[in-house]
This record gives sequence, C-alpha cells and structure tokens, in this order.
Amino acid sequence: MNDTFDMVAKTFQGLEEVLAEELRGLGAENVMPGKRMVSFSGDKAMLYKANMCCRTALRILKPIYTFRAADPDSLYEAVKGFDWSSLMDESKTFAIDTTVYSDEFRNSQFVTYRVKDAIVDWFRDHNDDGRRPGVRIEGADIMLNVHISGRDVTISLDSSGESLHKRGWRKAQTEAPINEVLASGMILMSGWRGETPFVDPMCGSGTFVIEAALIAAGIAPGIYRKHFAFETWPDFDAELLESIYNDDSAEREVTVPIVGADIQRRAIEISLENAKSAGVDRYITFEKKPMEDWTEAPQPAGVLMTNPPYGKRITADDMNALYSTIGTKLKHVFQGYHAWIIGYQDEYFHEIGLAPSQKIALNNGGLDCELREYVIFEGTKRSFRAGGGKIKEERRPAERKSAPKSKKDGDRRPFDRKPRHDGRKKPFERKPRRDEDTPLQKERRPLDLKRLGRTPSISADKEIVVNRPAWRARKKKD
Repeated sequence: MNDTFDMVAKTFQGLEEVLAEELRGLGAENVMPGKRMVSFSGDKAMLYKANMCCRTALRILKPIYTFRAADPDSLYEAVKGFDWSSLMDESKTFAIDTTVYSDEFRNSQFVTYRVKDAIVDWFRDHNDDGRRPGVRIEGADIMLNVHISGRDVTISLDSSGESLHKRGWRKAQTEAPINEVLASGMILMSGWRGETPFVDPMCGSGTFVIEAALIAAGIAPGIYRKHFAFETWPDFDAELLESIYNDDSAEREVTVPIVGADIQRRAIEISLENAKSAGVDRYITFEKKPMEDWTEAPQPAGVLMTNPPYGKRITADDMNALYSTIGTKLKHVFQGYHAWIIGYQDEYFHEIGLAPSQKIALNNGGLDCELREYVIFEGTKRSFRAGGGKIKEERRPAERKSAPKSKKDGDRRPFDRKPRHDGRKKPFERKPRRDEDTPLQKERRPLDLKRLGRTPSISADKEIVVNRPAWRARKKKD
C-alpha cells in the first residue's frame, strides 16, 4: 500500500487554476489552488508524475516540518529539534532556499544562516567526531525550502531542483524569451489542445510553437530533463521513475498546422534548432516573414498567440505602427481565429483597434502584463451573435463577486483608455511585483550580523562550494 502525503506545486500568479486542472488530470487528490501555488496530496508516483508531466509547475515541494517561531533563536531551536538523519547523513550536501513574509523575520539570508547552523549543529551533537554535511549553492544532494509567513514556518524538500521551466530542450535563445511555464499556461488557458491550427507570427526563439507542439503531441515536458532533485533522496525508486518516463500512452501524432514566423532570420534558425532538440520539428513550419507580409492564415481557423515587443528590452522602430499592423492583419487575415496577445503598454493595445473578450493579469519577466483575447469574426457583430457566436465569455457566479471598491478605486480609469495627450506611455496601474523564479529578483539589503548579536557558527565563504554533479542522459526505450 502506497503512503500518501501532502505536496505543494509552485507556479506563476494567474496560472493556479490551470495547474490545478493539470494535477487533477494526473490523479492528484485534495487539489486546492492558492496564491502562486497549488496544494495537493498523493503518493511517490504522483510526486514523480507532477515533476515529469506538469507544464505549468515551477517546482514541486514536499513539506516535512511545520512549526511556529517568534524570533531567530526560537527558529534555531525548532530546526535543531528535527531528526535530520532521516533525510541525509554526514557524507551528503544540502542547500537552502528561503522565502519570508514576516515582520519578525525581515531578512531571508539571515534565516538561511540560522537554519543551516541548526542542521549542522544537530549533526555535530550526534557525532563524536564532529562530522556533518556540507553546504552547496548548486548540485546539492538535498534541497530544502524554508517558507515563513508571519510566525508560521514550513520546511519542505524541493523535489525538482532546477526550476521546471528549464525543460532541457532550449539550445539557444533570442533576447528576452518568454518563460516556458508561462507560455504553456497561456496555451492551456486558451483552450487549445491541438485540434486546430496554431500560429505565432513573432515567434522569437520558438517557445510558443514548441510548447504547443508538445501539448498537441501529448509529450510530457519533463522527458528532456537530465535530473530531478528527488533522485538523490534516500527512498528514490529508479524503476518507478523509469516506468513513468517511458509511459508514452498519451502521445499522438499532430495533424494540424503549427506555424512560427519572425522578421529575423536568426530567430528562425534558433527556433528550428530548439524544435529539433525537443523532437517536434516535424510538426512545426518556420518561415521568415514580417507581420505586414501575412496575406493568408492556415485553415480552418484556430488560435494565434504571440508576445510582441513591449518597447522595453525589445523594441521596434515604430511601436505604434507595429501594433496597428497586428490589428489590421487580425481583422483581414485571421478571420475566425481566437488571437491571444500578451503585452505591457496599454497605449499599444489601443493601437490594435479591437475590443478584447478577456483580459488576464500575468507577470512576464518582472513586468506586470495583460494577456488579451480577441475573437476575430467575419461580417458584423450582429450577424456573428445571430449565428450563435460569443465575443465575451460568460462569467461564473463566483467570478462576478468582487470586493467593494474604495473611493480611490472607483475613480480609477479602466485599461481601455485612449493614449495620454502628452504622448507619454503609461503601463498598467498595478503595483510592481516579481514572481518566484523570474530572472529579476528583488535586491536584498546586506545585514550586519554582528549588530544583531549573533553570527553564523560556520563562515559562509568557507562552507559553500560549487560542484554540480554530471547529469546522466536518459533516452526513451525503442
């Protein structure tokens, strides 16, 4: 009989429901979406499947120890009270990743030091020769995640290791590629599962079309990974992992066009190289084509999804003209399509000249963006609706309820406003936030540990080494 336990899957804000649906499809129990996470339960096979098969998870955590702590000293004592020999011995190495939302613990680095000291001191107290595990920044045998919310502390085993967005197929990239987890989440959110054509007219390094091909072909995103952190756990079951890895029962042939285009030839070359690495190049058609050269779209009508320049890290000579061209081509070339466009500047969205049916807040590379859906129909709006077409999705009752607006909120203008008269570009009016595992991390202020009256018992510069183990390459059985 397999034992079940609680787990947590981390993701980007806005993708929680998509990830929850993925986990339910895998057979997870007690699935509950939260903020940038989904909690669930299952056995060891479910943990392996979640890492191997979830397209929208950043990492899978297994909570092992929860307690309350009011200050660094009580944190140290609680951590030291855990039996760490159940997870590792003196020959192993470990790493600690800390996330803190607390008035009592304001510096995550200091929390990391105190947890590390407690673990090392536990081994010293239980070994006459003073032997204890070492600490590594990368490639550690055991990866621990410490999460503090107020005074509630949860220590988890990180079963993934490197973020799961690092699929293993990307060989090269253009500037500012979209995250693979975010791209997959957007595709799944659109409802596309490989039944109709899929087009990205500004494909960059090919993330959207490659992830779309993997979805359409039923290929698990984790099969290109060379290593998961749970492979170094004491109870690792190699046969179980191999059986999950070699289960191709969900795989199928792709029978619809998947098209990626870009104005830059180098981008097309990179996209093709990545598609070959992912083993889906036979499903994708790449071509060098600027947006203004599109005169016909693959039929029957399907889904267009793209991540155009925002005018930040990537820009065009005339950004307004680019977005105006996008709108023109949608109206005259991609009739019948559902177009999904992620962007940052409200002014540029206005240039598209179409009313979106949906607006979904997402964070892309540290920028608060919006994913907008445009339903492109032929003829008039009246005839489209008369034929049973819908432009805007009907909201569920739970979605209609919203918190009462404050006076300040009530005075705020909606996103669909005209450009400012002074010509300045104004992004969406949301408080800046950076998600976990995005390239841009918030700066941490250095902490004077001596001022707090306590210093780590082991110097960090002497303790930490970098020694990534060689990843073994897996190949699918013929």
